[in-house]
Amino acid sequence: MTGNLLFFGFAAVLIVAALGVITSRNPVHSAMFLVLAFFTSAALWLLLEAEFLAIVLVLVYVGAVMVLFLFVVMMLDINTERLREGFTRYAPLGVGIALLIVIQIGHVIWFRGADTELVARPEPRPEGYSNTAELGQVLYTEHVYAFELAAVILLLAIVAAISLTMRKRPGLKAQDVARQVAVNPKDRVRIVKMDAEKD
Repeated sequence: MTGNLLFFGFAAVLIVAALGVITSRNPVHSAMFLVLAFFTSAALWLLLEAEFLAIVLVLVYVGAVMVLFLFVVMMLDINTERLREGFTRYAPLGVGIALLIVIQIGHVIWFRGADTELVARPEPRPEGYSNTAELGQVLYTEHVYAFELAAVILLLAIVAAISLTMRKRPGLKAQDVARQVAVNPKDRVRIVKMDAEKD
């Protein structure tokens, strides 16, 4: 009973946060609503006894992706008026997709309530079980090459995001190391002799 109350409470907060992401006029407020949605999604993963996925959702998406998104929103010149015009144009498509998702969730709930074999309920694990250890054993033995490849791709994505953010634009100050090394101290420093003042 308590698990159901927690699930419906977190689900309600998640729906409100998702609506705040798409309806907020300020991009920074949308990003904050998205952070709230990630946190409530992590709570739902905890209710499903998937602790590793919950902590990865918080650390990776909230701690890295959302911070990078905020930097992009603040550093790039985004025309918010143009984005608001596109919202009304794509609203019918968004409503249709939302209704489709609601219908799919309704079917899943109906199948679980009917106790059919199509939807298997996860059995509770014993007290000493750790899905993090199980995932680590599989990840670093059978899928180690795919894991390393994903790490390289993420590194390339970080470098590309930084290069796109720091692209050349008017008014951007850049450091010229060659000019700094070749500078003459006499052109930069002027020594002025002044008489000492007496009290």
